[in-house]
Amino acid sequence: MPRPKKCRRVCAMPRCSSFGPLEGERSEPVGMVLEEYEAIRLIDLLGCTQEECAGQMGVARSTVQQVYDRARRKLALALVEGRRLVISGGDYMLCPQAEDCAGRDCARRDCARRRCGCGSCTQRERKTTGGNVDEDRSNL
Repeated sequence: MPRPKKCRRVCAMPRCSSFGPLEGERSEPVGMVLEEYEAIRLIDLLGCTQEECAGQMGVARSTVQQVYDRARRKLALALVEGRRLVISGGDYMLCPQAEDCAGRDCARRDCARRRCGCGSCTQRERKTTGGNVDEDRSNL
């Protein structure tokens, strides 16, 4: 019997859930699940490593690699074949701090300390710096 699938933590819902060509659609749309979107957001947009992404999403690094590879393939398929990309569904849980999540603006604010308000990023800081999480957050 296979192991139960772990729910992946998603820190930000996509602002738009459908993207497509302006010159008309070709064939069926490409479907992307929210955990694939989150892997692209964390790795490509925010510059996280796969290890950091895994910690953020609450899964193993090998799982992130598989999710990320699938997401990149789907993006390429949509771009190269001129198909609509639809983001929906998946096996995820929304971060309880999603409304106040710094991850939405980390890339614009050059946030080097925290990618999300869920606390998984600050755990590493607590171990390496010995600092208080509240003190670390006040410096953002």
